Amino acid sequence: MKKNYKLTICYDGSRYYGWEHQPDRDTIQGKLENVLTKMCGEFIDVLGAGRTDAGVHARGMVANAVFDAADKERGGRERTPDEIREYMNRYLPDDIAVKEVKEASERFHARYKAVGKLYRYTCYDGPVKPVFQRKYVTVLEKRPDLEKMQQAASYLEGKHDYKSFCGNPRMKKSTVRVVDKIEITRKGSFIYFDFHGTGFLQNMVRILVGTLLEVGKGKIKPEQIPDILEAKNRQMAGPTAPPQGLCLIKVDY
Repeated sequence: MKKNYKLTICYDGSRYYGWEHQPDRDTIQGKLENVLTKMCGEFIDVLGAGRTDAGVHARGMVANAVFDAADKERGGRERTPDEIREYMNRYLPDDIAVKEVKEASERFHARYKAVGKLYRYTCYDGPVKPVFQRKYVTVLEKRPDLEKMQQAASYLEGKHDYKSFCGNPRMKKSTVRVVDKIEITRKGSFIYFDFHGTGFLQNMVRILVGTLLEVGKGKIKPEQIPDILEAKNRQMAGPTAPPQGLCLIKVDY
């Protein structure tokens, strides 16, 4: 009997071309679908809560898939959620893991039912290069002004049209989003940018970080942020920060 399953997944996105499956390219969605298809003997569609870019990581991506979990090698006995998780982790590559499998209601949809997401972007500005964290941080040449970045972030919080911070110039749908919290904190040589919101546009978090770092360098003043928002013009905002510093921490339902 087919059931809807909710999957919580973590992955190191370093060697993948993002979440969404692409022909002849390694993607997270593609790897998950391959394993479930092998388990079920028919193609299984995996629906993610979002589409992380190439090189971006996740600690708590959520997806759902509808399939029959019968184990044909054991007389058709239905696998438990834990057995599904164990099977997937046995055949998934070492840089993708399923943390939890749960039976979900028929109406559960990982993307449409999500009410919030938390992303973290990590930068490093220490004197010695971070050998063991190099795949998960963006290294800065100079120490940015944390206070100015925090001041600029306060203008970016709330409900706004974030068109200036959208990486898709052909976006036809609304670019209005709610970002209810932006926290910028330092711990030693690491700077953490935490963004919580109802949803994010393509490349939006990375463009927000790139803009805030320009503020930290003194190239953009904090009080210019409202004008950048108002302009609804991608050229007005800062560069897109590199992918490796970004991680999807959690999806809220």
